[in-house]
Amino acid sequence: MKGILKFFAITFFILLGFEVNAQIGFPYCETFQTASTQANTVFGGDARLTEGVLRLTSNQNDQRGFVYIDVPFPSTYGLKVEFEFFSYGGTGLFLADGFSMFLFNGDTPNFAPGGFGGSLGYGPRNNEPGLTNAYLGIGFDEFGNFGTTHGNMSGSFPVLDQNGRVPNSIVIRGPGNGFTGYEFIVGRKTMATGNDGLLPGGQFPISSGGSGTSRVTDPMAVGYRKVNMELEPDPDGIGFFLTLTMVVTTEPGLPRQITIFDRPYDFLAPKNLKIGFAASTGGFSNFHEIRNLVVEVSADDKLLNPQGVDFSDFASCAGQENQFFITDEEVILPNENSVIRCLQFYKSPEDIEAETGDLCSQARCLEQNRVLILPQGTFRASDQEGGFTFFPNEEFVDEEVTVFYTITDSYGKTSGGNSMTLKIQESPEPISLFISGGIQEKSKIDICEGEIVSFIGTGNEVYERFEWYKNGELIPGANQNTFRTGEEGVYEVLGYNRKNCPAVSNKIAVSFPDYPSLNFNTLVVGCSLGKAVDITAEIPGYDLTLYDYQLSGLGVTLLNDALKSVAKSGLYELRVKLKDLDCYSVPVTVEVFIQEEELTVDFDFGVQGTGVKDDLGGGIFPDDVIQFTDLSDSRGVKWEWNFGDGTNSQQQNPAHTFGKKGEFVVELMISDSYGCQETVTKTVLITRSYRLMIPTGFTPTETQNRTFLPKQKGLIRIELLIFNTWGDLIFRTEDIETEGWDGTLNGKLLDAGLYVYRVNGVTTDGEEVRESGKFRLIR
Repeated sequence: MKGILKFFAITFFILLGFEVNAQIGFPYCETFQTASTQANTVFGGDARLTEGVLRLTSNQNDQRGFVYIDVPFPSTYGLKVEFEFFSYGGTGLFLADGFSMFLFNGDTPNFAPGGFGGSLGYGPRNNEPGLTNAYLGIGFDEFGNFGTTHGNMSGSFPVLDQNGRVPNSIVIRGPGNGFTGYEFIVGRKTMATGNDGLLPGGQFPISSGGSGTSRVTDPMAVGYRKVNMELEPDPDGIGFFLTLTMVVTTEPGLPRQITIFDRPYDFLAPKNLKIGFAASTGGFSNFHEIRNLVVEVSADDKLLNPQGVDFSDFASCAGQENQFFITDEEVILPNENSVIRCLQFYKSPEDIEAETGDLCSQARCLEQNRVLILPQGTFRASDQEGGFTFFPNEEFVDEEVTVFYTITDSYGKTSGGNSMTLKIQESPEPISLFISGGIQEKSKIDICEGEIVSFIGTGNEVYERFEWYKNGELIPGANQNTFRTGEEGVYEVLGYNRKNCPAVSNKIAVSFPDYPSLNFNTLVVGCSLGKAVDITAEIPGYDLTLYDYQLSGLGVTLLNDALKSVAKSGLYELRVKLKDLDCYSVPVTVEVFIQEEELTVDFDFGVQGTGVKDDLGGGIFPDDVIQFTDLSDSRGVKWEWNFGDGTNSQQQNPAHTFGKKGEFVVELMISDSYGCQETVTKTVLITRSYRLMIPTGFTPTETQNRTFLPKQKGLIRIELLIFNTWGDLIFRTEDIETEGWDGTLNGKLLDAGLYVYRVNGVTTDGEEVRESGKFRLIR
């Protein structure tokens, strides 16, 4: 039979290589015991490949790891999953947390695991959403939260332990997405009997051992665990009949197969499913590991082998790679929802290998059968469904080559073998693509929008016809050796000889100019009076070797280096273009401000309440509060004070206490709304550590001025002594809070006249003070 094989000469296609790409469908085998996994395995969190296992979590606290297999498995005929798991080395009284196996919609574009902790990477957890487009989650729960409403999961075991958990349990949760779904379907307590437990004698812990234990890989050794899960299509309804069994060894040499679940799972499955695993630890820890994963179709007895067709008398072009596609419509794919997964090539029918009984050997196209090298040329299966290439050798022009092939579908079923005959035809001389009028090949040309560029395809051949392509897509109606366009894209031309074989030209990319960024502070300020500003200093990557710059506004147009001397304030438009083009970029507005009136700055200061600013007014003390007053230009919008003692202020009129004697240079810098700044400094002298004022008299018989009391500031200790003119001591006090002498001696008011005072004191900075003199008692 002569088949209609889809053909493309592909020297003008980008080839992605021929290593094994993403697998499609069943069967799938991954041991996790080699140095690397298949390209389909996606790791996340703390998961890694180590020691011949997939380790989801280490024996550490607060771990979260997950993987998923990026292979879509058709759900039509169900699926079976088997894997070994190793859970050991836990710390604390409880082992934590556990792991999950999950299935999700295989057409989900963006995968994200669910919440971790007790949700085991499947269900939601507080504000963490659940697994994206989840279909089924099975939790192997050590700590005991997966079968509860912990973290806002939906549904739970009817009976929990005293801590609100169900440790050592296996739980099935249903479909969900985001914060909706993930319902508790059913659970089994593996260490209990009864409705929620296992049959008597079937009990086992999820983990094989606690602190200090190691991985158990021998099925005859205590601690071995293997899971077998099957989703068999339910003939009586939607969904599947779910069976979960485990091989468990709790006594040496006596592995047991225990049925955990055997029940309907009545949820409509998506067209394709993908599988993954997740595990977590919290305050307690455990190793969680997976090995020897196999995913196969469930209803294998309902599957049929595909049937190929014989292809004959089809042309290929010598000296170039020719791309062919066998489509799903050209062969018989009897199994529902199946596609061609791979092709394998053979020299003769006798070389076609019968399908072996080894399931995992069916899981992939054998690399040695993906490439077939013959004297006439090389056949190579591509990673596209049903795709392959043939590179014929030029010495076999006008001859034919026949090979045999098989197709394998997405359920792992393989056809019996068919022939394929291709005729090798002469390829034309090379064709080159030029810009009209040019003599050198170019890979890129920039044009302005609205401009037209003309191409011509030429070579040392009489071409029967031409095809033009833009971005790899055929341009309808373009069949001459010239082509004109004003659109962006990557262009190429094919010239066909009389044998209908193409020569493929070089590519030329047409693009509109990629203008440099003009994103900068579009306010350009000159703070010096009347001095022009340099706009180019603000333009990122200013480069006159590649670009021209234009600034226009206020009746002038400036080009390139003329932008370094803009002397007038106002609004301008700035734009840029490539040197060899005439089209400018979209203009951006630039505001220029040049200071035309000097910005003045000044301030005054004085002690609050007195206005004292120097020794002439009585001096300033360390603890005096000094008020600073801005006297600057009214255009100031920002004030920055430096008091010379390591402190600053941004207030317009701040108050400040220096706290010590000294000479302080105070600086005020003001800024206007354009960012221009001016500065002034003044010196504040803190010279006085104390002040002592002695009255010349007092009137003890009046209501005012009834005691003799010197007024002081800055003394921390004082002694006041009063003498009569004979030198007799009549009053003494060291009380710094004293009310002074009231004019009496032993309770009797003394006569009016002159008296003598003496004041001894110590200032805050340790200076000794001694003053004496006369005053008058007035009656």
